[in-house]
Amino acid sequence: MTDHAAFARELLAAHPVVDGHNDLPWALREQVRYDLGRRDIATDQSAHLHTDIPRLRAGGVGAQFWSVYVRTDLTGDAAVSATLEQIDVVGQLIERYPADLRRALTADDLETARGEGRIASLMGAEGGHSINCSLATLRALHALGVRYMTLTHNDNIPWADSATDEPRAHGLTRFGEEVVAEMNRAGMLVDLSHVSAATMRDALRITEAPVIFSHSSSRAVCNHPRNIPDDVLERLPGNGGVAMVTFVPKFILPAAIEWTQGADANMRANGLHPLDTTEAGLKVQRAYEEAHPRPVATAATVADHLDHMREVAGVDHVGIGGDYDGTAFTPSGLDDVSGYPNLVAELLRRRWSPADIAKLTWHNAVRVLRSAEEVARGIQDDPRRTPSNATIEELDT
Repeated sequence: MTDHAAFARELLAAHPVVDGHNDLPWALREQVRYDLGRRDIATDQSAHLHTDIPRLRAGGVGAQFWSVYVRTDLTGDAAVSATLEQIDVVGQLIERYPADLRRALTADDLETARGEGRIASLMGAEGGHSINCSLATLRALHALGVRYMTLTHNDNIPWADSATDEPRAHGLTRFGEEVVAEMNRAGMLVDLSHVSAATMRDALRITEAPVIFSHSSSRAVCNHPRNIPDDVLERLPGNGGVAMVTFVPKFILPAAIEWTQGADANMRANGLHPLDTTEAGLKVQRAYEEAHPRPVATAATVADHLDHMREVAGVDHVGIGGDYDGTAFTPSGLDDVSGYPNLVAELLRRRWSPADIAKLTWHNAVRVLRSAEEVARGIQDDPRRTPSNATIEELDT
């Protein structure tokens, strides 16, 4: 009898997980205002966080895109400043734990970190509000190490529609198209998680480089607007991009959608943002869960999404983006960052080949990052493609 769990750990030792999205920086901001001494992730932090170094090691994580997310109620320069603070704490983590974390800016850096046995640490900005409609700010974030930007978070921004807001731009505006073009020129991945289907389609039409979905699942399997429609998944082979399945129960388990709406309403009734990850917020969430037992997703639930996404987009275009520390609830067996072997074991039981799992966990994400770098070099070598200084006022009025 095959020991799928043991084989999963062997596979991850050779082909570790590149995870597209982890909100540890925001949790550190919310819980301890970046006092890393109070959340020493070299030690077990399971009482407070989904993430620490021992559990990253147990989970077979070889590279992590740390989200430098800020909430959408932060706008303008306040959003930019908060994003800079998020970037700063990632730098502090890398400096504090040099034996375990390595700053990564390129695909080659990921391979170097893997060879050293360290966890490559990249950054992704979650929401175009972080650039305050400024292409110069976009370039500054790239210069500071940000390697993807999610075009929106949960609310529309002036140049792009979110999946969970009322349509306004009906996709990307002309300035939004300019943002995508400038991301291509800089070498920053265009992340289409959180955006509306119209924005997804516009971005795929405009982009010269592969896109990512840093933490999104299949809309055909779970009909939530945060997920990816099949017609968009079908376009990924032509684009070269990767869709990174997420573990958030309300995005993967249909029964969890209505339950989460009640939990969110309860948070608001207690004067809290639904995404509050402070101790007070988590206490309210746990009390609601105790009074209203929630539908529980499992590793098999996530595997159902991956099976469908592989069937539609192909195995070269799937990845993993757990969204740990960005959600109050996680699937059984994928409770924290130590759980990735359970997902791999489930895929082995479903007869995913070792080569296909290696693509899912490591090779697809590294290929996409390398391709974006190559596209950027080609654009930058063209003397006609200088940095854009266009403004939203010029293009959208």
